Amino acid sequence: MVQFVHPAREDISLAGVLAALADPMRLRIVKALLQEGDCMSCAAAAPCPDIPKSTLSNHFRVLREAGLIRTTKKGVEHRNVVRETDINARFPGLLKAILKHADE
Repeated sequence: MVQFVHPAREDISLAGVLAALADPMRLRIVKALLQEGDCMSCAAAAPCPDIPKSTLSNHFRVLREAGLIRTTKKGVEHRNVVRETDINARFPGLLKAILKHADE
């Protein structure tokens, strides 16, 4: 069974969050997850349907290891949700500010 690595809230670092969100594709994934407001599969959260599965898996791994998302397995599907409460507890307003200016 797949074991996902999720850092504890206190282990989420500013550098890790910023590095993960510096990639436009990962930023779009986080935006899609937040807009949905619920768990989404990796394929549903993908910003474009043509992205190779290996690339998509890597993006989700980086987001997970940075503490931005939580991934669970439901059947054969990996379900993802943004750890908004944990991010806001560590860095109040950071995620909202980044997403507000993401398209500039």
